[in-house]
Amino acid sequence: MRIADLTIDDVSCRLRGDGLVLRTGPFVTRLRTRFVDVARSVHFLYAHHEVDDAAPFADFHVELTLPRGPRRFVRRQVLFFVDGRQPFLPFPRHLAVPLLEWGLNWCIAYIANQYLIVHAASLARDGRAVIMPGKPGAGKSTLCTALAHRGWRLMSDEFALIRPVDGLIVPLTRPISLKNQSIDVVRGFVADAPMDTVWSDTRKGSVAHMRPPADCVALACDPATPAWIVFPRWRTGTAPRFEPMLKSHALLQLADNCMNYSIQGRRGFNLVADVVEQSVCHTFEYESLDDAVDAFAQL
Repeated sequence: MRIADLTIDDVSCRLRGDGLVLRTGPFVTRLRTRFVDVARSVHFLYAHHEVDDAAPFADFHVELTLPRGPRRFVRRQVLFFVDGRQPFLPFPRHLAVPLLEWGLNWCIAYIANQYLIVHAASLARDGRAVIMPGKPGAGKSTLCTALAHRGWRLMSDEFALIRPVDGLIVPLTRPISLKNQSIDVVRGFVADAPMDTVWSDTRKGSVAHMRPPADCVALACDPATPAWIVFPRWRTGTAPRFEPMLKSHALLQLADNCMNYSIQGRRGFNLVADVVEQSVCHTFEYESLDDAVDAFAQL
């Protein structure tokens, strides 16, 4: 059963009760909250995702709730709990939906150490994957969104999960996070973009989340082989251009983008080295999304 098979009232009822059991890629989250706005966003953003009531356990038990005391009523706040602990300071109540998405990212980045976790977008085509690390403002998520709607399979706009046993990248297809100018750029590029509310006063500026394509979610159990590592950078007035990158430089930069590299130790180093060795490594500059998509088609 998918979220889309439920009504918003069904989702709200599950969230208020024992919890909505949501599968995203290899992870199962049991989510609880009484917030109606969160129920509406979950119903919209995760419409194509599986409700996994048969899962024997949940990887993360997540709850969004109001604090005790005056902050329940005056300048209201929201708390995020995972497995009974609170990793963040309270957020303003109206930012419960962005907090949920950032909180789920935190769960994976700091708990899912069975994978080598690279802070990067990842997409696949014909069973081969491209890893795209990028600093804030580099245009990583914008480019990822464009490619996901032009023939590439979205795996994640946030993480590349590398499985140690075989070095494959495991999909984690969740809503795409877009910020500031990227929101309007994507709306102009993707017809009828399935985008949720724009939150204009977050710590990262304006933020909106976009529902991932249904066909990408359906392939969430199919890993892909690393084939390319591309470090993108958006620059005004720039024609799309790939530049070869020394593998030694790519190794250092990819390791720098690994979120649990030090925890993985020698295994982490070997995994990064293997991924770089088997991949074609590039930097990539672009301005136009249409031109960027055409350039990626040549890979």
